[in-house]
Amino acid sequence: MIETTVESIRVSLVTQNRVVILKEVDGARHLPIWIGAYEAEAIALELQGIAATRPLPYDLIRAMLSEFGAHIDQIVISDLTDSVFYARIVISIGDRTIEIDARPSDAIAIAVRTDTRIFVDDAVMDDAGVALDNEEFDPISMQPGHDDDISLTGLGEAAREADAKRSADDQLGIFRDFINSLDLDDFDKGNQSS
Repeated sequence: MIETTVESIRVSLVTQNRVVILKEVDGARHLPIWIGAYEAEAIALELQGIAATRPLPYDLIRAMLSEFGAHIDQIVISDLTDSVFYARIVISIGDRTIEIDARPSDAIAIAVRTDTRIFVDDAVMDDAGVALDNEEFDPISMQPGHDDDISLTGLGEAAREADAKRSADDQLGIFRDFINSLDLDDFDKGNQSS
């Protein structure tokens, strides 16, 4: 097993795809894993020390584990099959150890909230790890250097802007639905009787 840390989260400004980058603690390889927007934001908020206005599901899981006297021993990125990563959350409850299947993005979001060590199976790192030299690497395209992405520090702001746009679009969509549901013939009848 290879211990890693969350080095960054990258967002393509063109496609809005997110990638979490895990870096070997005792090496130079990086493991890019595609993740969803909400998971990326949850990880970024915690890493930046920004509290969510309401508890996220990962905060709820942390609180529940604490209440049950459980402790997360480690997170393991355990497998890579057909370009899909798999993870396990290893939990201790008393003298029992339980392994729970999880998406890597969810496991990492929990790990950053509980200061849990993140490991990657050697075979997974050998298959998907990327050794970076001194040049910048673009995990979105898997190629060196790309100017159309932003790092973890800009993710919170980008996510808030995207949420505000979605919220405005949702509100506009409700208004459009209302307008489309109106029967304009009823308005004509009302105007003719006046």
